[in-house]
Amino acid sequence: MRLTSLDVFRGMTMATMILVNMASLPDDGKKYAWLDHAPWHGWTIADLVFPFFLYIIGISMAFSLAKYTSGNAPITKQVYWQIIRRSAILFGLGLLLNNLLWNYNLIQPKLFPDLAHLRIMGVLQRIGIGFLAASIAVLTLKERSIWILSGIILVGYWLILTFVPALDNREGVFTQLGNFGAYVDRLIITPAHLHKGSGSMSDPEGLFGTLPAIASILLGYLTGTWLKRQPVTSRTSLNLLMFGLAAVVIGLVWNSFFPINKKLWTSSFVLLTTGWGLISLAACYELVDVRKHLQWFKPFEIMGLNAIFIYVASIVLIKLLMVNEVAPDKSIYAWSNALLFGWAGALNSGVLFAIATVFLWLGVSYLMYRQRWFLKI
Repeated sequence: MRLTSLDVFRGMTMATMILVNMASLPDDGKKYAWLDHAPWHGWTIADLVFPFFLYIIGISMAFSLAKYTSGNAPITKQVYWQIIRRSAILFGLGLLLNNLLWNYNLIQPKLFPDLAHLRIMGVLQRIGIGFLAASIAVLTLKERSIWILSGIILVGYWLILTFVPALDNREGVFTQLGNFGAYVDRLIITPAHLHKGSGSMSDPEGLFGTLPAIASILLGYLTGTWLKRQPVTSRTSLNLLMFGLAAVVIGLVWNSFFPINKKLWTSSFVLLTTGWGLISLAACYELVDVRKHLQWFKPFEIMGLNAIFIYVASIVLIKLLMVNEVAPDKSIYAWSNALLFGWAGALNSGVLFAIATVFLWLGVSYLMYRQRWFLKI
């Protein structure tokens, strides 16, 4: 069984990611706040993209691992090796994007990485670790136990971050440097290999913060297992919507004493984003699977079929545009943005450039679809 609405949801998430990434590039501070990540506590549309990817991975696992969880196929060592292989590839791709092999400067490429200052974690690294941990949990635990494990992770993470401060910093348990997760990252990964944007003292995709991200995947898996048992009707869409609204409300209530924060990946953030994921899935499910309006969303379905390739390629393109210059202190991005959309003004030109880039990758996705090129890992 394959949910077409899930491919559409994945493609729409990809398009939103490209839009957000490109729209946040201008370095003059002139950008729409709703297209940029929240500086610390709080959330914007941009903050929904990454958790949506994890949530979608979890839903997909309910279908891809169904033959093992149902007992129709034995869980052999080969199954685990395939999971480990996929996780390792995701982690390795993340390292490549973190400048492992070159610095994206086409004129003076660095063929050998600066291993002493290489950032270890990142988006794909978190996805790889989360996929590995969630897959093992799905293959070894019953559904009820996965519910319990998800609750333990979310409550346990809340208690640790609330009552255990960083042992080397006293700024505050919910601050960038004073939270326990940052301390664990400084201790295990070490500052030299953390995100440079935080002064190498914390990492928005750090190791400890990956723990609640695993819960995001598990909640997606539980959604998928529930969805498989439901008839394809508007009633199912309505139930998804109601579950989503309930999760959003719980997340907002939890926010009053455990702030919604993407960089900390707080438990309230997990519930809020899972809720919005359920609501978004409900809309896609109703329009695509129930009412059969796939023709409206076909471009997003096509993009969703090559999500990993589009993600990696789009990040490489951003780095190429930003690092390479056509003149001193004038990147290719700044030059092309001014040339194509300078007439729209500083605030709107970045958004228009981002929209154009979304259409570019939709075109690439369509060409790959026509050639039947589907890159899987």
